[in-house]
Amino acid sequence: MSDTPPQNPDFDTMTRDIAEVPAVEVIVTVAVNLMSAAAVKLGLTEEGDEHKDLDEARKLVTALAGLLDASATEISSFHAAPLRDGLKSLQLAFREASLVPDEPGQGPGEKYTGPVYG
Repeated sequence: MSDTPPQNPDFDTMTRDIAEVPAVEVIVTVAVNLMSAAAVKLGLTEEGDEHKDLDEARKLVTALAGLLDASATEISSFHAAPLRDGLKSLQLAFREASLVPDEPGQGPGEKYTGPVYG
C-alpha cells in the first residue's frame, strides 16, 4: 500500500488552460470526438463489429448533428464543411448498417440536417 496521498487535479491550471482555447477549437474538438466515437459504434474501425452498437451510434450521430446545427453560424465554413461531410458519411454508414433502414428524414441527426441520400 502506498503512503502517497492521491493527486488532486490542479483546477486553477486547468481553468487557465481552457480559458486560452478559442471556442471554435473546443467545438471542433468535441465534434471530432463525437465522430470518432460514432465510427467505433458503427463498426467502422479495424476491430469492426467488436464494438458495434447501432443504438449508441444513433445517439452519437444525432448529438453531432445537433452540435453542428447549433454552431453553424459560429464556426467558419473552413471548419464546418469537413465536419458536415463526415456527419453525412456517418449517417449513410448508419443507414447501410441498419437491418431495417430508417425512412429518409428519420435517420440519426436528420431532424437537423434534413434527409440524407447516398
